[in-house]
Amino acid sequence: MSPSKPEASQEPGELSAGARWRLLGVLLAAMFMSLVSVSIVNVVLPSIGSTLQASEADMQWVLAGYALTFGVVLVAAGRAGDLLGRGVMFVAGVAIFTAASVLAGLAADPMLLNIARFIMGIGSGLLNPQVMGMIQQHFRGAARGRAYGLLGTVVGFSVAVGPVLGGLLINWLGADAGWRSTFLINVPVGILAIVLAVLWLPKPLFTKPAGKLDLDPVGGIVLALSIFALLLPFVQGRENPVLWWLLAAAVVLLAVWVLWEKKYKERGREPMVELALFKIRSFTNGTLIAGLYFMGVSSVWVLVAIYVQASQGFTALEAGLICLPAALLSAFSSHIAGRYATTLGRKLVIGGTLSALFGLLATIAVVFFEDRLGLNVWWMLLSLAFIGIAQGFIISPNQALTLMEVPVANSGSAGGLMQTSQRVGTAVGIAVITAVFYGLNHVAGYSVAMELSFVAISVLVIATLLVAVADMRHGHGKPAVSTREEYVPVTTGVQRTVTGAIDVVGPKEPSQPVDSQP
Repeated sequence: MSPSKPEASQEPGELSAGARWRLLGVLLAAMFMSLVSVSIVNVVLPSIGSTLQASEADMQWVLAGYALTFGVVLVAAGRAGDLLGRGVMFVAGVAIFTAASVLAGLAADPMLLNIARFIMGIGSGLLNPQVMGMIQQHFRGAARGRAYGLLGTVVGFSVAVGPVLGGLLINWLGADAGWRSTFLINVPVGILAIVLAVLWLPKPLFTKPAGKLDLDPVGGIVLALSIFALLLPFVQGRENPVLWWLLAAAVVLLAVWVLWEKKYKERGREPMVELALFKIRSFTNGTLIAGLYFMGVSSVWVLVAIYVQASQGFTALEAGLICLPAALLSAFSSHIAGRYATTLGRKLVIGGTLSALFGLLATIAVVFFEDRLGLNVWWMLLSLAFIGIAQGFIISPNQALTLMEVPVANSGSAGGLMQTSQRVGTAVGIAVITAVFYGLNHVAGYSVAMELSFVAISVLVIATLLVAVADMRHGHGKPAVSTREEYVPVTTGVQRTVTGAIDVVGPKEPSQPVDSQP
């Protein structure tokens, strides 16, 4: 087949291969900016506290405020992108994130810094689902797997670079200018991403709905309140135990939301989230895998940072360096996994969970022998490396497999749901496992606390493994039609995937030809 033929048969709105990869470059630049901003803050928190005279509550809100607003807006942002255009929502998210970074870098007191972090979370929540949605829309087959692999590479690299970069900036510029620069470095990246987005993102950026715009505002507000009520106790419950009563409110609000969405669709309206998505077993299992995995492994890096600094006397830079090989290997394994996501399927995820289990057990052994026999704690460089490899084999392939059978028209809200499960899992896991760690430390010391906390994380990774095995046995071990995907109009405003998994009512996009995209 000549190179010109695919271009000649290209449908309106279909991107050339070069345009697709330029688009991906813009998306990954913005993701890198938002993720570095997350990982870098952990290292510079002591400097923020000393220069702004911030209290412990202020410091906790620097992390919690971002996490809360980010998690709350994800699903609504994905839905808005599906209806109004993913391009315009992406640009808006990058612009808000960049402006808030300026505000954070110039903050004169803890309150202004935390307001800026809230706004940064909103910007990040707006742009993240659009990345998933546009990869789902413009990449298919093996190319989609590679795109998610590159996304995982950027995730791993940003996690690796953040703590080391933060430590270097503090050492180079001093405490005050150092932590401020960690926010201000987002500005040139954000401006460049906006310029390239305007130039390279598919046009039009804004999509005017054919009929009456229906964003389901009631459903959006109820879901946002339920997520907020679920997350807040886990990020602030230790300071204010009364907040744990919000968990009951979260359950009630979630039930109200599900009922509202069903009734809303029965009235012929377009619900915020198409609940029929959960009938797609690969989507449901993949979302559960994401939540369980992040609930466990997200705590690893927090515990390691606390342990090596409090127990071993490491500096912030040394704490970042001990995790650096793991993060770099995560980026590398994501790139490799992207090549095989559509051929090996859940086998990659299963292999990743086994690698994570080995790394967790090896780290327990390092801590045990360091405490009893004086083993050098730097052996963690090796044990944590297996967890880093696992992240690349789990996160990127799971994203591709979870959204594999989701119709393009619903990819934004589906991506938002999957990322919400990650955010909820992360918040719950860190809150519970760090509470276990601190409680055991008071009773038995740092080593025993570290060992038993890693045992708890291992239990969650085993649960992740069981779900992945169940999904593979159900037939999602190797995607049967993931290398070819087609959207067939059924009736006005209806789309169906060729897998036959689901009919979804929603705005139609141009029918796309079967394409295995190089």
